[in-house]
Amino acid sequence: MGQFSKTQAFGGFLAGLTFAVSALAQQAPFSGRVSAPGEGAMEGVVVSAKKEGGIVTLSVISDDEGRFAFPAGRLEPGKYALSIRATGYELDGARTVEIASSGSVQDINLKKTRNIAGQLTNSEWMQSVPGPDDMRAALLDCQTCHTLERVFRSSYDSDTFTQVLTRMANYASESFWLKPQTRPVNRASNPEQFRKMADYIASFNLSAQETWSYPLKTLPRVSGRGTKVIITEYDLPRRTIQPHDVVIDKEGVAWYSDFGDQMIGRFNPRTLEHTEIRIPLAVPGRPTGSLDLELEPDGKLLVGMMNQGAIGQYDPKADQWKIWEMPPEFNKENIQLNQVTINHHVDGKVWTNTNDGTGNVYRLDINTGKYELFQPLKLLPGGPAANAIYQISPDSQNNGWLAEFRNNYIGRIDAKTGETKFYPAPTEKSRNRRGRMDEQDRFWFAQYRGNKVAVFDTKTLEFKEWSMTSPWSAPYDLVTDKSGDIWSAGMATDRVTRVNQKTGETIEYQLPRPTNVRRVVVDDTRPRPVFWTGSNHGASIIKLEPLD
Repeated sequence: MGQFSKTQAFGGFLAGLTFAVSALAQQAPFSGRVSAPGEGAMEGVVVSAKKEGGIVTLSVISDDEGRFAFPAGRLEPGKYALSIRATGYELDGARTVEIASSGSVQDINLKKTRNIAGQLTNSEWMQSVPGPDDMRAALLDCQTCHTLERVFRSSYDSDTFTQVLTRMANYASESFWLKPQTRPVNRASNPEQFRKMADYIASFNLSAQETWSYPLKTLPRVSGRGTKVIITEYDLPRRTIQPHDVVIDKEGVAWYSDFGDQMIGRFNPRTLEHTEIRIPLAVPGRPTGSLDLELEPDGKLLVGMMNQGAIGQYDPKADQWKIWEMPPEFNKENIQLNQVTINHHVDGKVWTNTNDGTGNVYRLDINTGKYELFQPLKLLPGGPAANAIYQISPDSQNNGWLAEFRNNYIGRIDAKTGETKFYPAPTEKSRNRRGRMDEQDRFWFAQYRGNKVAVFDTKTLEFKEWSMTSPWSAPYDLVTDKSGDIWSAGMATDRVTRVNQKTGETIEYQLPRPTNVRRVVVDDTRPRPVFWTGSNHGASIIKLEPLD
């Protein structure tokens, strides 16, 4: 063994002292270890802290030794409400923590819960319920307005449920359990059309039994890379705000469309300043709310105004709206303009589509205000009655690309000729939902029932699909980051999924509470991608920062 000189020894001492001081400076404001009797140290437990009187909840996830640590600089001293998420467990002990300026250490003890049903996600209910996949898949539509727990805990028999389903079918898409809105046109007048579904629900709910006769299945907790994450949730000021689409501008400010109200919102995560901007009513008396929100290169925002039968554009600099209302021959009471596109720099045209049972697609000339009508679904077997369009995205030439939502088609409307072609995705009944076109004219989309994310190369006409980790994840949307990773989420698992498209490796990140995710975006301006979304039923905006 070699000999150290006094100078070397002193240098080592200084290095150690420097490391100790640095470690103290970077000490976690709150750290500890999570455990439970019979399991010991617990990996994959979400630990959340929310300062008393605040609107920000910060969450981290315990590692394979049960340890958690909040990042330096993220929690100032004060009293915080403490919560956890680990299916099957609940806190056994203090539900608050006092965080000191020097950092606080507090181990967290958990105990088995007596109400595991109250903790299940929609995906776990879907896995638990008996029955054929086509009947189970029909339950996916329920989670648009509320959790599936409500369906499973219900005590209605088949006769009553036919009436309940009739009533719910006539709620507008913008509805959720705290704010229902009725459709302007009755879509369901015959309760017997829902008899088969009512019989199925009555076979598994609590109408004829005190508890469920089948085992309640749960997903395994996240592990490994899925624990290396920081999650920040920002509460919005009203419980009925539905932040459907969230986009991030060049200043890092989050904008969102309110799915149930005639507003768009602006939220600055640095200052916590929140502003609502009212969208002018196009047709008073119809349901309010907007869906697709697109950020244009010049900072303006384009929004699909749904039942209002219009497209809106907001200029933040001028604080002005421009509204393109549809002409009377198109603007029927059941119109629902969902999506908008922003490649109008090519030819001055914006694509949109309606979810009113017709499958109609429209193209707006923003200079003249004229709308053109396209009816692509007439080319498919069964026509509009058997098919539907959810997403429309533009390629570099502003051709309109369609994600068909009942079966498995991807379609293209030629911008110059209007010719329409359809291409079937490999997975049958995939129910292709939200998506977007990349700079290479590849169309990325989520397969809601297919439980996959996919890409269609519009030049080679080739598909590629990747399966989700958890069954019945029902991915709603997806986005790719600059490294090529695919990010997706939906209304079923309360998890964000990250897929390495080269290796197929899939990572799941657990969100802290039930989260009805719709649009997803990634901020790629930082060294690591930052994932953003809205909690459509939770009135909050969520930021997820992976640590690797």
